Amino acid sequence: MIQAQVTHSPKMYQRLSKKSKEIGFTMPSDLHIGALLKTLVASRRNGRFLELGTGMGLSLSWMVDGMDANSQLTSLDNDPELVEIVKPYFENDTRVHILCTDGAEWLENYSGEKFDLVFADAWPGKYSHLDHVLDIVKSGGFYVIDDMKEQPNWPEGHEEKALALMDCLERREDLTLTKLDWSTGILIAVKK
Repeated sequence: MIQAQVTHSPKMYQRLSKKSKEIGFTMPSDLHIGALLKTLVASRRNGRFLELGTGMGLSLSWMVDGMDANSQLTSLDNDPELVEIVKPYFENDTRVHILCTDGAEWLENYSGEKFDLVFADAWPGKYSHLDHVLDIVKSGGFYVIDDMKEQPNWPEGHEEKALALMDCLERREDLTLTKLDWSTGILIAVKK
């Protein structure tokens, strides 16, 4: 059996991971979701990508590492302190746009082009505003979420929310789903 190992992380990931430890950031993204996101992003030339929940930029670094020169990535977070820490790491990359904004409001007001991939790693776009986020995924585009397996830091009642989300996504006729009991629990959907 092949063991899932990630042996080469992006240089930016290593720098951001070190910074995460320095400031005591306790919600780092898993290496496996990063490697998967890089692969999915690399499948789209001239792609448009959206990340909901920049956090410390760890998943962002993987996505950027998979992008070609003509792709664009927008990453949103509502925590101004984290955004101010992460922005300088990507300030010289004109393909990357990091916004400090409320994800729910952004989704409600967005009217631009659709995205080839949306990674929803925040409440908006995952546990709220699901229709909004799925409306901005291109036909044939990916919708990716992680943390679908029970986590030690989940508050009471969160497992029920995760199960309800899975059930909701499974009932949609406009998505083809794959659930992976891997990493932190991954769901990949393709918009029909």
